[in-house]
Amino acid sequence: MAINPIEFYNEIAKHGIELFTGVPDSLLKEFCLCVDDRMSKNAHIITANEGNAIGIAAGHYLAKKSIPLVYMQNSGLGNAINPLLSLCDPEVYSIPMLLMIGWRGEPGVKDEPQHVKQGMIQIELMKTLGIPFEIISKNDLDYKSKISKCIEAAKSENKPTALLIKKGTFGKYNTDSSGTKEQRIKREKALEIILDNLDGNTIVVSTTGKTSREIFEIREKSAQTHEQDFLTVGSMGHCSSIALGIALIKPHRNVVCIDGDGAMLMHLGSLTSVASLKPNNFRHILMNNEVHESVGGQETAAKDVDLSAVVKAMGTDKMFQAESLSEIKSIIAEFLSCPGPSFLEIKIRPGSRDDLGRPTIKPADNKENFMKFLEI
Repeated sequence: MAINPIEFYNEIAKHGIELFTGVPDSLLKEFCLCVDDRMSKNAHIITANEGNAIGIAAGHYLAKKSIPLVYMQNSGLGNAINPLLSLCDPEVYSIPMLLMIGWRGEPGVKDEPQHVKQGMIQIELMKTLGIPFEIISKNDLDYKSKISKCIEAAKSENKPTALLIKKGTFGKYNTDSSGTKEQRIKREKALEIILDNLDGNTIVVSTTGKTSREIFEIREKSAQTHEQDFLTVGSMGHCSSIALGIALIKPHRNVVCIDGDGAMLMHLGSLTSVASLKPNNFRHILMNNEVHESVGGQETAAKDVDLSAVVKAMGTDKMFQAESLSEIKSIIAEFLSCPGPSFLEIKIRPGSRDDLGRPTIKPADNKENFMKFLEI
């Protein structure tokens, strides 16, 4: 039987944990929604990436001597390894904290291809990092003792410890999801207009999550091939870097990067390379719904930050914004044809079709077809 997220939160809170920070994960979604309802903005901080969360948690401990909790998907553990080993490890500053890691790609559990390798090596990776851990599943009758064991070990040994959370561990948490910006369009409709305006020579690189899933289905619905699109199903936050690498090698072909706000924020510093190199064939589209939609709808910092202003400050002159179908249609041609790099922010509302599927081609096959398309 799945664990009630409220009971799980209460068990953690009773140990004196006063800071919750991290990057949302679908396996931890119900728990994170519960935390969001119970903690202030300064006590529940959704960060740009997992390394940011480790740094904030370390600062919290240094200032308050209180054990913080950092949550993440296991694919995001890579972003956290550097501060975990070079900052928190007992061989350096010896800073305790409790990690809560969603175990995507667990061996024997069906998952998406980008999670398989990480899930396969998860246990060995934790051992290599020297981080003590406990595994929690929906059938755990002693999860409370595992929480206590990890927190006490973090305190007594002054080091990070971890709870490894299996798929399906948490039951449903009911929350009020009202208040979305209904006047804005949905991402899939905006993508249809964008793809309809691209010529057959344009190169597309799309971000992880529902954006790539929708692009795949739009192509299917239109009976088009998928060779034109590199669907970045993993490596969140890196699609703009992939697109830049392609744009520099193919200067006579338009390269369109279709990004998301959560992904763009995760590695925002990478955009300085675009600003420095200024490839005139680079087209960056931000689909901004101000939430981490694929993993539960938690807010991103895009709600409080003007990302267009940030990009403009980096030196991009060709700036465009849209919030409706008519606005997209009126500017898309100019955006695609003006000397780049150009940037288009489309404000969209959260949400997708309930029957939205996933790409039916393997990532390796997508890569091979895409590379052949680049040879044209």
